[in-house]
Amino acid sequence: MFDVIVAGGGAAGFYSAIQMAEHNPNLKIAILERGKTVLSKVKISGGGRCNVTQAKFFAQELVEGYPRGRKELLGPFHAHAPGDVMAFFEERGVPLKIEEDGRIFPKSDSSQSIIDCFLKEIENHGIQLLKNSSIQDFKKLENGHWQVTTRNTDYEARILLLATGSNTRIWSQLQNMGHSIVSPVPSLFTFNINDDRIKGIPGISIDATVEIPPKKIFSSNISVELKSAPKQHPVLESEGPVLITHWGLSGPAILKLSAWGARILEDYKYNFRITVNWTPEYSTASMEGFLREVKEVEAKKTVSRTQAISIPKRLWIRLVSAAGISKELRWGEVNKEQLKNLSEQLTACSFKVEGKSTFKEEFVTAGGVDLKEINFKTFESKLFPNLFFAGEIINVDGITGGYNFQNAWTGAYLAAKEIASRNLLQPDR
Repeated sequence: MFDVIVAGGGAAGFYSAIQMAEHNPNLKIAILERGKTVLSKVKISGGGRCNVTQAKFFAQELVEGYPRGRKELLGPFHAHAPGDVMAFFEERGVPLKIEEDGRIFPKSDSSQSIIDCFLKEIENHGIQLLKNSSIQDFKKLENGHWQVTTRNTDYEARILLLATGSNTRIWSQLQNMGHSIVSPVPSLFTFNINDDRIKGIPGISIDATVEIPPKKIFSSNISVELKSAPKQHPVLESEGPVLITHWGLSGPAILKLSAWGARILEDYKYNFRITVNWTPEYSTASMEGFLREVKEVEAKKTVSRTQAISIPKRLWIRLVSAAGISKELRWGEVNKEQLKNLSEQLTACSFKVEGKSTFKEEFVTAGGVDLKEINFKTFESKLFPNLFFAGEIINVDGITGGYNFQNAWTGAYLAAKEIASRNLLQPDR
């Protein structure tokens, strides 16, 4: 028998349990973790450094990083924001740093600092950690308590907090109980592209704008032109660093696009075209005009060796070749069609995407408990009293850069604060 059972030994689970114990030291709390290890996502995040949160200290600015949950998180972020998260860790001996792009990491550059902090805190507060405790079932008892059944044991608690991430078994159980679950689809992924223009030149990163135009999909053998339904399938756009990889395109601009377009791209079955402007300061027309000037000034020089635009040399050579311009052709010999082709390669470079790859090992899901069924002042279920949620189990997901952890910290804090304020102490203690 516990006052509170926290299901899930990840970021949201640990943070909520510690916050509960801080607010009400007398609570008997257990964390149930289905695996042998805890905090596995914390360990791998940020390339093993743990991207704790994002340096967006105003709620109105912070919510812009959430394709789903933006409106609902505005109030919670006023209550518990990145500054509060930074204070939590630094007060417990984990100094943090803000990098140029706004991502916040431990100064140690090691996620182990965060893990060690959590493990020390639950030990200090007497929070029980029960590993290898995969939840098979949970239900409300006649006395109002929750019964949680694991592979080995039945537990009872007055309050249940689910921080189980994208666990399909838990979602199915909630759905059977009457909660609405928004079907999960992947978010934060990179694009698989097999194209000679970027093959063999991995590691190049360049600021660019990227766009996925609407495409036709087929439903019941009827072609649907998505442009006729802009509210459902708008043009997807993003800007920022684009990274050429061994398998295609990645980088912040691509990841943001995958997050904002998670459901649309799932509709496309991850087969679509993407247009990249490698030189965002130019349109195709203005680029063509600029290249005509280059042709006049550099008439005797070869096009491939004369880098007219500030982009990586290896990429320039590939795009020149794709425009139908041979290695030895001089600027003065380039015809009008070739100039037009090169302008398009630089500003409207179209690629065919065939599939996706998970971004490193940081899998994020769009989907989960329907937000209409959650009280965002407390993160309590509107359907079942004393059932709370935190983290990725709800239909909230953020772009890369610490946003998903911030959602976890904020939900966990507000749930913990509410739980700790209730008169839960067991009468036999």
